[in-house]
Amino acid sequence: MARSRTELMVDRLRDLQGTTPDVEASAVVSVDGLIIASSLPAGIEEDRVSAMSAAMLSLGERISSELGRGVLDQVYVKGAKGYVILMAVGEEAVLTTLVRQKARLGLIFLDMRRSVDDLEKLV
Repeated sequence: MARSRTELMVDRLRDLQGTTPDVEASAVVSVDGLIIASSLPAGIEEDRVSAMSAAMLSLGERISSELGRGVLDQVYVKGAKGYVILMAVGEEAVLTTLVRQKARLGLIFLDMRRSVDDLEKLV
């Protein structure tokens, strides 16, 4: 039986977390704030992640554009316990990852970019 696009996306998110141990959770969210696919741990509400991700991406795009920084590449938020990193997946979605505090961000960005390239084909 053929696998759905959502199942293929979830597989890709799990691959990201499997090959990049510092990525604790990830989700693909529509720009409208709806979950498309997720690999989030118990206790994290998909609806809240999706709504906040869409809002953050929208604000990041506006800031980047209006302040002359060009097309938005990524948004990241650093907290005491780690990072939330968002990267656009085409025009209609965003990849959101929760990343450990001690992560090497260069590697995280590289792995996320590879995931985005794969996810763009599925969105």
